[in-house]
Amino acid sequence: MASFEQSLELHHPPANVGGAATAFIARAFSRSAAVLVFLAIWEIAPRIGLVESAFLPPLSKVLRTGSQLVLNGQLISHIGASLSRSLIGFGLALVLAVPLGLAIGWFKRLGDWLNPLLELFRNTAALALLPVFLLLLGIGESSKIALVLYSCSWPILLNTITAVRNVDPLLIKSARTMGLSNLELLRKVVLPAAVPAVFVGVRLAAAHSLLVLVAAEMVGAKAGLGYLIIYSQYNFQIPHMYVGIITIAILGLAVSRGLVLLERRFTRWQAPLNGSE
Repeated sequence: MASFEQSLELHHPPANVGGAATAFIARAFSRSAAVLVFLAIWEIAPRIGLVESAFLPPLSKVLRTGSQLVLNGQLISHIGASLSRSLIGFGLALVLAVPLGLAIGWFKRLGDWLNPLLELFRNTAALALLPVFLLLLGIGESSKIALVLYSCSWPILLNTITAVRNVDPLLIKSARTMGLSNLELLRKVVLPAAVPAVFVGVRLAAAHSLLVLVAAEMVGAKAGLGYLIIYSQYNFQIPHMYVGIITIAILGLAVSRGLVLLERRFTRWQAPLNGSE
């Protein structure tokens, strides 16, 4: 009898499993409904004449073009060129801006001394300096990496400074009473408390790294997604242009999602406090 009941359970899983799957599908659909509607409009509008298909081809045509570019290796080559420049510039910004932000936020005199210079440069748009980078470093890789480095440094630097200065004073006082030195206090108390705000700057910098790089590649490059977009526009290869735009959007989403997962890993100690997963 028991074996018969067990076999029934195997063939008919508990109702809560089906309910959980249904709820997951419903949540996924509700979150992506707006995107699906947008993609449907993109496919239908050129076909029924709402927009000129020569300027906005149907999504299916763009996707076919994208698959062809993947198969012949062109899209992979452009993605590799853009990602290498972006990651190098972003990595250098991370290595330089986080320690500098910690120092400026922790040492008040250093912050007061550097603040006028920081205010001057942070209000200067990165793209406005593109001609300067091209003149000083040429049209090769160095100028593009330098532009990404400059653009990414400010979100990381400013968020790090703010995070350090906003650490709970009670935490610092408690740590001092335990006999921690300034270096130990910075490493064991201030830095862990500042990590969430620092990651906000890191995510903003990651977005900037792609956007600024694409603009730089449109001016002086022979490979990269920005080059693909501007070259396709000049040669009226409109589907190719949209493939480049879609690829940038997908890469941006992937990078943002990856940084969110990394942030959760580094801030797992906060989970009991805020109830986040």
